[in-house]
Amino acid sequence: SAPTATPLLATPIAAMRAPVSTGLTRSLAWRLEQLDRLEGLLRDQEAAVLEALAADLGKPPLEATFELIAVRQELTLTRRQLKRWMAPRPIGLDLALRPGQAWVQTEPLGCVLIIGPWNYPFHLCLHPLVSALAAGNTAVLKPSEHAPHISALLARCLPLAFPAEVVQVVTGDGAVAAELLEQQFDHIFFTGGGRVGRLVMAAAARHLTPVTLELGGKSPAIVLADADIATSAKRLAWGKGLNAGQTCIAPDHLLVQPAVREALVAAIAAEWQRFYGSDPLASEDMGCIVNEVQFQRLEALLAGARSRGQVLAGGRSDPSRRRIEPTLVAIESGDDPLMQEELFGPILPVLAVANLEAALAEVRARPKPLALYLFSHDRAAQQRTLDTTSSGGVCFNDVVMQAGAAALPLGGVGESGMGSYHGEAGFLTFSHRRTVLRRPFWLDLPFRYPPYAGKLALVKRLLG
Repeated sequence: SAPTATPLLATPIAAMRAPVSTGLTRSLAWRLEQLDRLEGLLRDQEAAVLEALAADLGKPPLEATFELIAVRQELTLTRRQLKRWMAPRPIGLDLALRPGQAWVQTEPLGCVLIIGPWNYPFHLCLHPLVSALAAGNTAVLKPSEHAPHISALLARCLPLAFPAEVVQVVTGDGAVAAELLEQQFDHIFFTGGGRVGRLVMAAAARHLTPVTLELGGKSPAIVLADADIATSAKRLAWGKGLNAGQTCIAPDHLLVQPAVREALVAAIAAEWQRFYGSDPLASEDMGCIVNEVQFQRLEALLAGARSRGQVLAGGRSDPSRRRIEPTLVAIESGDDPLMQEELFGPILPVLAVANLEAALAEVRARPKPLALYLFSHDRAAQQRTLDTTSSGGVCFNDVVMQAGAAALPLGGVGESGMGSYHGEAGFLTFSHRRTVLRRPFWLDLPFRYPPYAGKLALVKRLLG
């Protein structure tokens, strides 16, 4: 007879949902225990995580450590605030509903699916897992196959920390992810690109499963003439060089006033040389592009810019190690090939804009980005940016650092995603807010019951 196919989930979703539906996961003690298990995993596997991130993305130890720190910060905040987040929230009642009590209580959703990306493959799998467990759920993790060393590490170490009915890891390619999406989860949390995000949402719709989509987009950085150019350049150079530009909230392109364009370009180029030396391709502090497909995509864009004479600084690459040095490229309009998709690499187009209003018009002409950056001392310019644009988040006079504020929600809008997490926002994402009304038997006013004759005037007077 033909061999029986191995099930995708060794422990079925029904068995993973059972601890939630029977109330086991409701207690504060159970949830704190799961967070302790995760903390132990971080402690025990730190060296292995750094090694795997170096193998997958060429991350230097300091950048790789950021992934561990982000999860630890989330654990610290969640442990400190979880009792308060879980507490029922009383709601005041209108006169017609008195006497009585009403409140909103947060409850776990059930078994959730977390699909992680390849650019921060450890952090962006475990960060949402903190929130899912804190909210009392069980979880299936699908790490990215494009970060195979981290994927294998998670598959090996999470079963050591958690029972299979609480956390399960499924590895594999897009076909495996598609098969997982055929299952009926209680929430799906996806981090990645818009194309796959649409597929996730379509699959979730078949089961009416709610989704959180953490996507990306072309996050612009506007630099006005009054900005501190030296500090702006240093921060922009760091944000674009971090993880070789493979960060969803990295500055994707610059919109710069002409008066400071030349000085800013020179200052960013100088900072890159200070960060990575005269040969960034050999630097120990520079990551690599994740795989050959992504490298060739970026190299093709770079080759086009080289052929058109647009490269202002950098521009070299090393195919053997999938490295691209941080590169500034001059562009004349939003129609440039570099402006057609999220770059997700260490290439930074520079477009001159006459003033703030021209920059804001350029931002509004594109899909809503995950992050929007403005460098300016002018508080009125900052307020104008807030009033006339929409983005997942805004950061003034810096880049990327908003994601490091553990209590600040992170999430997109429009094509940059839906829903948010980090801190209480993550706890609520993985919770159902259940409304409860409790009334006594001892007062039962007759006006609400038929027959209604003669009662209309009284109802209007009491209820408005």
